[in-house]
Amino acid sequence: QVQLVQSGGGSVQAGDSLTLSCAASGRSFSSYYMGWFRQAPGKEREFVAAIRWSSGITYYADSVKGRFTITRDNAKNTVYLQMMSLKSEDTAVYYCASDTFSWVTAGRLSRASEYDYWGQGTQVTVSS
Repeated sequence: QVQLVQSGGGSVQAGDSLTLSCAASGRSFSSYYMGWFRQAPGKEREFVAAIRWSSGITYYADSVKGRFTITRDNAKNTVYLQMMSLKSEDTAVYYCASDTFSWVTAGRLSRASEYDYWGQGTQVTVSS
């Protein structure tokens, strides 16, 4: 049983930084991709970033490229989302997600429907 437990989040000012964590358990994740998504009120869940657990190859949404960094710590089975230069439009509930993919495209990784396992979500509020 895959379990993803998130931590971090909170309320910050525009321009501040914040780091989210997602601790994974239940199986070996070497063949998995880990993703971060976010959902603002009244909006669809949108892709933020993803990482291939084994290689560390990363993917980012254009809206966060250069400001957000996804990393993983193999020893801790934890994925992080480091968010810098936060903007009010980054305000959302953030979710980590995980699944295996037999074949990958950037488009496929960015679709929430492709992931079976989800964290509980954590609120990030950025005030301008």
